[in-house]
Amino acid sequence: MKVAPPTAPPSLEAPPPRPVPWRRRLPGARVLRDGFVIYWWVEVAFIAGYYAVYSAIRNLNEGGTSVARHHAMQIIGFQAHLSLNVEHQLQQWALHFTPFIVASDYFYGSLHFGVTAFTLYYLFTRWRDDYPLWRNAMAVATGLALLGFIFFPLMPPRLLPARYGFVDTLAKYPAFWSFNSGAINKISNQFAAMPSVHCAWALFCACALVPRLRRRWTKVLAGIYPVFTVSAIVVTANHYIVDALAGFAALGIGYLVSRLCTRAGRRPVASPA
Repeated sequence: MKVAPPTAPPSLEAPPPRPVPWRRRLPGARVLRDGFVIYWWVEVAFIAGYYAVYSAIRNLNEGGTSVARHHAMQIIGFQAHLSLNVEHQLQQWALHFTPFIVASDYFYGSLHFGVTAFTLYYLFTRWRDDYPLWRNAMAVATGLALLGFIFFPLMPPRLLPARYGFVDTLAKYPAFWSFNSGAINKISNQFAAMPSVHCAWALFCACALVPRLRRRWTKVLAGIYPVFTVSAIVVTANHYIVDALAGFAALGIGYLVSRLCTRAGRRPVASPA
């Protein structure tokens, strides 16, 4: 009887590792749950480039003073029908409290960028799967605002004739900068007011942060940040109430468009076989 030769024991060696796709080997890669890869340096370059283009177009399309004043009269008339012409009363009340006005000036000129940058950083580092959705929502909202600046130049309250009684607080009280300073006055679009990008970005920060922050007090601060922003833009006479509402609407539209178009971080994850 023939005896079968002994079979070799099964190999215990691990299978060779699968090659890492080249796009994941680049520095700064963050892999989302659906396999999509994002890079911090690409995001920084995109945001900086997008804002540079936005600023250039915004500041090159100021529109005429008479057109901007005409639009301001339309806004004031529209708000009158809604009983929303409260900007002058609110500023007159606030002018009795100089520290509040100065704080609003600094709030208007600094937190607009600082809080927004922190929100993007927080999403990218802590909630990477949600980052593309919110980044795109903000980009769309900012693009919509740019269309408003081009097609509806609007004279803000601080630039209205003196008979309306508004005070340009950034020029009168201490602040990092003023629209009346030489360089800024030359390059800044004074009539880019409809909608309020301050309010669009503030609502972006609140919506992105409140569900994701852990401590209650941080959630509260993030939640009331848009309220503080509306207060700052009104008492500094940089915007009308309707500008703020339009800014919130721009962010809402941006979010809906982003939900429809964004795939990164939201594609279904393939279940293991």
